[in-house]
Formats: sequence, C-alpha cells, structure tokens
Amino acid sequence: MVIVVEAEGSGNTMNDRQEVPVSALMNEMGTRIRSLRKSRGLTVQLLSSLSGLSAGIVSQLERGHGNPSFTTLAQLAHALGVPAGQLLTPQENHLSPVVRHNERRQLGGHGFEPDGGVYELLTPDLRGALEVTRVVSMPGHDTSANPFVHQGEEFGHILSGTKDVYLDGERHRLGPGDSIRYASTIPHWYVNPTDEPCVAIWVITPPTW
Repeated sequence: MVIVVEAEGSGNTMNDRQEVPVSALMNEMGTRIRSLRKSRGLTVQLLSSLSGLSAGIVSQLERGHGNPSFTTLAQLAHALGVPAGQLLTPQENHLSPVVRHNERRQLGGHGFEPDGGVYELLTPDLRGALEVTRVVSMPGHDTSANPFVHQGEEFGHILSGTKDVYLDGERHRLGPGDSIRYASTIPHWYVNPTDEPCVAIWVITPPTW
C-alpha cells in the first residue's frame, strides 16, 4: 500500500506526485515516538503504564509496525505530553535551528483570546523536549476562569510590564527582570493587572500545544 503525496506547487500532474509507502510513514512515526519517549526519560514499560497501552503495542509502534487507531495515538500523545498531531507530522529533514524575528510562528489557544495577547514560538518547532514562547498579554488579561494543569515544568521571565502568576491561588507579582519556575501540575493562571502590555519569555517542558 502507498500514499500519494502531491509536490507543493505541482499543478497536480501525475509526474509531480510522489508515492510514499505506508511502511515508511510508520517507520518515521515509530522513530518519533521513540525519540519523544527517550527525551522524557521514559522506559517502554513506563510509557505503557502512562498511556494504558500494553508494552507490546508501544514496542511494536516504535518499530514501525501495526496500524494504530486514532484513539491509540491519542493515548500515546497524552502520555508523552504532546498533541496527537505531533506524532503524525512528518519530520522536516533540513529544519533550520534559527528562528528569525520576522518568521516567528503565532500560536493560538491557552486562554489567549484575540484581544487577550499573543504567543510567538521562539523554537523552530514543537518536536523537542521544550517549548519557548514570547508572550504578550494585554492590559486586564485574566485566565483565572480556566486554570491550567498539565504535566511538566515551566519557567517565565518578564521583559517588560507586570504579570501576576497564581500558583494554586497564591499570587506572585512579577515585574521587569523577574523570573519564576514551577511544576505545571500545580493549578496556575495569569493576570495582567495593569494598563500596560506585559512582554515575557515562557519556557515549558514538555511542549503543551
């Protein structure tokens, strides 16, 4: 069995198409799963326990075998702390390690409404062990209605403005030059209590988008 992939800008002609064997895609996904597992210091047995899948299934997928359902991939992704789509996204073979300031990818979600702030990804992608973002939160922005709780650890550094970081209800007010580290398993939320935007650098491991 093969999957047909159209080359970008090809005009959809048959000569511009590439046949990608499913086995090659499965091998690539298996390599990605194994890399994510090892980067998080997990054994096959521990990933099996965290995901609710048998160690045999985890090992089989890492070897590029089997035909996993979306539910299986979702269980693995949850255990690895990554979006399910990250297991399916092909690796970019020549991804530059540099992110130019005018080429930053904007991220949505995490309680940031269109008028609430901006997340800009400072790492080339979300496939590594950590996620680094430049966060601009607007005056009055408040995520207390939906506290965040997930696996991992976070570090924040304030470049300008003021941000209140709440850890299980305890407020930590941060100003320019201040930084904070905490376990992401602690319910946490953020408030900009001033009439000025706050600009900060936030580091999360593993990536949560």
